[in-house]
Amino acid sequence: MSYIDGFVIAVPKTSREKFIQHAETADAVFMEWGATRVFECWEDDVPDGTVTDFRRAVQAKDDEAVVFSWVEWPDKESRDAGMKKMMEAMETDPRVSVENNPMPFDGKRMIFGGFVPVVALEKS
Repeated sequence: MSYIDGFVIAVPKTSREKFIQHAETADAVFMEWGATRVFECWEDDVPDGTVTDFRRAVQAKDDEAVVFSWVEWPDKESRDAGMKKMMEAMETDPRVSVENNPMPFDGKRMIFGGFVPVVALEKS
């Protein structure tokens, strides 16, 4: 079964186009290194919660949008290999180096993790 990396970040609303350009470049590298799908989702209906919510999770400010993203891999082994390449490439590959493709958001507030699907429903 597939393996999923999930991410939530806060991006300045004025940097939407910069974010899209950054993501298109970096996400193509994930695909090159084995990912089967990548989604970058800009907030549309993200309510404030009573106890917690997406905005609080990443300490989003009023002028920031929440972005929910995930990368789907064929399996954890493919993910581990792809992420290892990504970490190494951040030093050498201009497509994903911080100098050439800077993150248009505060990476310190990113939340992320790897997940094993336990239920997967799809229409054919």
